[in-house]
Amino acid sequence: MTRTICLHGPESTGKTTIAPRLAARLGGVVVDEYGRTYAEANGVDFTMADLVAIAKGHDSRAREAIAGGVGPVILDTDPLMTAVWADMLFGARDPWLDAWDATADLYLLFDIDLPWIGDGTRMFGSVEARRRFFDLSRAELERRGVRWSMVSGPGEARFRSALAAVEAAERAVASAARLCVSPPRC
Repeated sequence: MTRTICLHGPESTGKTTIAPRLAARLGGVVVDEYGRTYAEANGVDFTMADLVAIAKGHDSRAREAIAGGVGPVILDTDPLMTAVWADMLFGARDPWLDAWDATADLYLLFDIDLPWIGDGTRMFGSVEARRRFFDLSRAELERRGVRWSMVSGPGEARFRSALAAVEAAERAVASAARLCVSPPRC
């Protein structure tokens, strides 16, 4: 079973809307985006230290949820996304972000095919900035070699896309488990 599913991608792509729906459908729990909580409390004039604090907050909340034993855990972003924020804001990142390795079992990369909506904490609304943010998000998943799938489409189609990606990942895991005849080497 896929224990952790992380919703990944630029701001204003529907991650926070889809997270509780996936959790309800799959019988899991949501770990809300810590970056938003942090930004609402401290503002958006981030330093690298702020981003590390946000990443550590994500990590701590995720570890608590996973330890709770209810699954799957739906992560509304994680430190990989915070690393991309560092790239967007500073063109560099703190070593903690690259060293972090508690990646999710599956990442859902949300496409930028929805309109950007400002809300006081979002920063990258231009077409060019959104494209760069998306490209960096995808590159981070590829660089890390994690399992990921694209989520796209408006409204209900976006939820169906996310659900289909999770179901496909589950089938792939089940198929691999059936093929494994020598568990220590699988």
